[in-house]
Amino acid sequence: MYELKIVTHFAAAHQLREYEGGCERLHGHNWTVEVFIAGDTLGDNGLLVDFRVVKESTQQVLDALDHRFLNDLEPFRAVNPSSENIARYIFERLAAELDDGRVHVSRVTAWESENACATYSKS
Repeated sequence: MYELKIVTHFAAAHQLREYEGGCERLHGHNWTVEVFIAGDTLGDNGLLVDFRVVKESTQQVLDALDHRFLNDLEPFRAVNPSSENIARYIFERLAAELDDGRVHVSRVTAWESENACATYSKS
């Protein structure tokens, strides 16, 4: 199994509903996002997938989140914009675009600070 990773960033604000503590108030993070792509075989060019393709797809997903109040966005109106749900949202959007039978998104990690993150994967 081959696995590659890209790392990127976005900034956004949120409030955690039904949370007792400071995170219930409006606050923001400079998020770091790690996207992992996996597959068993390399293409004829010796690549699992071009990093550029993964970066561009990820950037399109993050552009919808960047410098926004996440609670106002459709995906987070019914669910809290927690690190867990953000990781899942990014995973599902990327999987819909990048999974092709040979490669798949294996996991996405959303870091809200340098020492706190959540990871979503299907396994």
